[in-house]
Amino acid sequence: MVRKARHNSQAISPTLIAFGNQVRYYRERMKLSQDRLGERFPVSGSYIGQIEVGKTRCTEEFAQQLDELVGADGCLARLWKDLVQDAAYPTWFDWPAIERDAAMLQAFELSVVHGLLQTPEYAMALLGDEAAVEARMGRQSILSQESPQPPNLAVLLDESVLYREVGGSEVMRRQLEHLIASIGKRLTVQIVPSEVHDGLSGSFILATLWDRSEVAYVETALRGMTMASAGDMAKLSESLVSLRASAFSMKDSVRLMRKAIEERWT
Repeated sequence: MVRKARHNSQAISPTLIAFGNQVRYYRERMKLSQDRLGERFPVSGSYIGQIEVGKTRCTEEFAQQLDELVGADGCLARLWKDLVQDAAYPTWFDWPAIERDAAMLQAFELSVVHGLLQTPEYAMALLGDEAAVEARMGRQSILSQESPQPPNLAVLLDESVLYREVGGSEVMRRQLEHLIASIGKRLTVQIVPSEVHDGLSGSFILATLWDRSEVAYVETALRGMTMASAGDMAKLSESLVSLRASAFSMKDSVRLMRKAIEERWT
């Protein structure tokens, strides 16, 4: 029997809770609300709240900025290395919650179909684990949720994704047909020509929350990480603009997907 993966708010690392308690201590010492502290980055107050209760782990850069803002004299920066760097949960542990609460998600995928648009068969070929596939399919419910309103989702796919075999011809054909059928008023898919572009360093997602703050998830060769600094957000936004400028139109993108189905996967 395959055990279901636990992806709930009860699974929180004690070291993240300890770090969060110190963040709360210094914030309250400065007499700042979570929202007021978040405005100084800027990130949402809810993101600060998630750090304080241990539901997410921030990056080292974020911890250093936080240390300076609350006058912790290097304490939070040191605690990040002691408590957060090797915490039990990876940096993307919080991402499903951010994804669920986003007003807009803008993603670039270099090697595979974006997770929110994968079919179960495609996901199984990638993950090889029923519990992991179930969790991924569960995340897709945000696209049809009633409250909060589903996010607008704009996905840019490197053209190579259309021809990279995952799970065999039948799986690929159904996956590309699913992509085409998913396109609508709140969901767009565009293909980026496989050439030198701003996305070659890796896939990433930029989430815009309802308070207009932004958080990103970036994949690296070693791990994925969430980030929220203004500098990082600016760089990722510039990359999205560049990638979108080089992408095929929606009409031509659908034509390319149909062509791949007919010529490669049928």
